[in-house]
Amino acid sequence: MTGSTGPSRGSAGREAVTAVWRIESARIVGALARYTGDFGVAEDLAQEALAEALVSWPREGVPNNPGAWLLTVGKRRAVDAFRRRSALDDRYAALAHDLGEGTVDDAGWDPDQIDDDVLALIFTACHPVLAPEARVALTLRVVGGLTSDEIAKAFLVPTATVQARITRAKKALGAAGVPFEVPPADERRARLGSVLTVLYVIFTEGSSASSGASWIRFDLAGEAQRLARVLARLVPDESEVHGLLALLELTAARFPARTGPDGRPVLLEDQDRRRWDRSAIQRGRAALAQAARGRGLGAYGLQASIAECHAVADSVAGTNWARIVVLYEALGTLAPSPVVDLNRAVAVSMAEGPAAALPIVDSLVDALPHSHLIPSVRGELLTRLGRTAEARAEFERAIPLCANTQEQTVLRAKLDKLG
Repeated sequence: MTGSTGPSRGSAGREAVTAVWRIESARIVGALARYTGDFGVAEDLAQEALAEALVSWPREGVPNNPGAWLLTVGKRRAVDAFRRRSALDDRYAALAHDLGEGTVDDAGWDPDQIDDDVLALIFTACHPVLAPEARVALTLRVVGGLTSDEIAKAFLVPTATVQARITRAKKALGAAGVPFEVPPADERRARLGSVLTVLYVIFTEGSSASSGASWIRFDLAGEAQRLARVLARLVPDESEVHGLLALLELTAARFPARTGPDGRPVLLEDQDRRRWDRSAIQRGRAALAQAARGRGLGAYGLQASIAECHAVADSVAGTNWARIVVLYEALGTLAPSPVVDLNRAVAVSMAEGPAAALPIVDSLVDALPHSHLIPSVRGELLTRLGRTAEARAEFERAIPLCANTQEQTVLRAKLDKLG
């Protein structure tokens, strides 16, 4: 064991547990699932190893190979469980042999390696047999390494709700007999869509929080980015994975300028583009180029192309809005939705004027009856057309429909400008 001595050892040990867990948890759960053949048991064993680390490391110091230490503890707990059930079968014999005489099994543990265990873990956590909210919770828990409290805080739900979702998800996987494995090649593409959707939902909630007091939840968006990078390394030949990664990188590049010092949103036309993360833009454009080498851009790749148009423009006026309109038209054909049409309307208003966009928005009123987005966009278009009284009514209607307090602030500011 190594580690600092003195009164700071405890806090340093706890910080190390948190850091290592966030990095290594997916590989640990994946390895334990492969050893035990049971996804739910593996996740429980990993949590037990984490709990032991929280007690041991602050007291004894951080081990030289913390990832291997956690995995070894998890294996030992598995052996104990097999003993208690008198299941002295080949799995128990193999595990006991691996553990040797109680030493930490760090042979071959490469912290930079991302292997099929992690890929199997991602596909299992995002299995279509689970409800969408369960996929999100389970992915953040077992792949992202977040605690139930962190997930609950991110989505503004009680911790007990998150814990119940995770418990039900593990039971559902067991009841459905879902094997812990990377899907066969002929099934992987169909299953990949579920994985990408989960990461997209996580990032979207982080980048534009649907409710609460924060406009951006950086930790949640950052976790989705990290998982997308992992997935791109695991399945490098899937163009839509690179498309999603490009979208996340290019969108996150604008984060530094999207909020002011007080946390309030800064609209695109008011953002200081010098604050945009140029490294993230470069990464996003590289991922988009990789996606374009495949069979053509999918829905995520098209959205990334739209984000790229913003990233390379020096101003709102200098943005290639005509190209954005075309990209939204293609996206609407490939993945039709009222939100895509609404975004296309905004692009049309910039390319051709608000009068051309207003009929598009009006046609969507019935499709999004309870969303603040329709009255928000209508209010903006009517303002630009000089129809002040109508615009004021739209913003007044949008504010109570909006659940995010920071976004409400933006809408009120627009209403105040109308006098």
